[in-house]
Amino acid sequence: MTQATPDPLTGDAGSTYAPLTPVPDARRAFRTGDAFALWFSLGIGLLVAQAGALLVPGLSLPHALLAIAIGSAIGVILLALAGVIGTDTGLAAMSSLRPTLGVRGASVPAVLNAVQLVGWGAFEVIVMRDSADALAKQAFGFSMPLIWTVVFGLLATLLAISGPLSFVRRFLRTWGIWLLLAGAAWLTWNLLAQHDLAAMMRKPGTGEMSFGGAIDLVVAMPLSWLPLIADYTRFGRRAGETFRGTLLGYGIANVWFYALGAVYGLAAGGGDALLTGALAQAGGGLALLLILIDEVDNAFADIHSAAVSTGTFWARGSVPMLSAAFGALCTLIALLVPMAKYQNFLLLIGSVFAPLFGVVLVDHFIVRKRRIEAVALADVRGRYGFSGGWHLSAFIAWAIGIAAYQTINQWLPNLGATLPSLAIGAVCYLVFVSTRKTAYA
Repeated sequence: MTQATPDPLTGDAGSTYAPLTPVPDARRAFRTGDAFALWFSLGIGLLVAQAGALLVPGLSLPHALLAIAIGSAIGVILLALAGVIGTDTGLAAMSSLRPTLGVRGASVPAVLNAVQLVGWGAFEVIVMRDSADALAKQAFGFSMPLIWTVVFGLLATLLAISGPLSFVRRFLRTWGIWLLLAGAAWLTWNLLAQHDLAAMMRKPGTGEMSFGGAIDLVVAMPLSWLPLIADYTRFGRRAGETFRGTLLGYGIANVWFYALGAVYGLAAGGGDALLTGALAQAGGGLALLLILIDEVDNAFADIHSAAVSTGTFWARGSVPMLSAAFGALCTLIALLVPMAKYQNFLLLIGSVFAPLFGVVLVDHFIVRKRRIEAVALADVRGRYGFSGGWHLSAFIAWAIGIAAYQTINQWLPNLGATLPSLAIGAVCYLVFVSTRKTAYA
């Protein structure tokens, strides 16, 4: 088999389709079950549980669970819609922004995306390192964080180089998802067996976290995948299957692990600092070990998509080569930067990408009615050239959305800024293009 005709069923296609080349219909392998397995796997993880632990004890547990349900519903619907764009176009995530932002303008979010994915990848390696070290201390009485960092960084990098398709078809769909379910179920059973959930439900919150802020924090997790979901859903066969698989897979996982993180965090005294130790003690650490194995796929997705995003504006760099470089960078950052609370990091991502995808979703589903012209994607004088390769209306709407986020976050922090900024960016863009219909003539 040659690289010119890669086969998604074997996984050889994971890195061979260039970001600006639509995946042909005949080479699309993902069905509903594949999308469910991938996004259930990516939705479950220690980083999600760490975010859930940030909700308590600022909120009472009932209020935290309600915020998790509302935030997950909204965030996952938006994520699934963004996934449909990948299946509609066959393009990588940042490439699919060219019809909205312009041939040259799409490079701006591509650079920002690569930067934030390096941060996410490094965080994932740090979480895996700290969790594995906690397990090693508990089981064997020794600590070796340096070794764990290199091991997990190398493993995630190798997966990113090989591409995502073989990972889904050969690992997740066959036995990986069953190990993951077993680990999550074991953690849940231990939670119910060892803790008085009713007593924790009656415990009042301290008031340090607002309800709107909690929804913002929950929404931030699924929205953090918006800039890369199309890198994987471009291999989907039908948009409906992509939407259903993503909605169910990520939705179930996000609610499950945010809730687990909140309850375990509350049982450990509140916050994320004690969460890893509390999880390590559950069931002798067996469940945590299974979740830890799964966590590698989150780091792999961050590294792979950082490479794909870079490939949209630097054609000379192949995706495997860039994956190796970004994997090494994430590992280096994990070695040098200590773990800290990353609530502000999550909210900062929302301030940039939430209003952008408000613009993108409106453009794809309402303005362009889910159609693109693939031949014009690289032509600065073509349909998506706009003004010298930049679609100014889209950038203005995006900037207004970011400004709205910062304003709301500064003056009305209890409201939650992510969803209002997304809506404001979307409405502004719709107004702009409706008054300048010649942009799509």
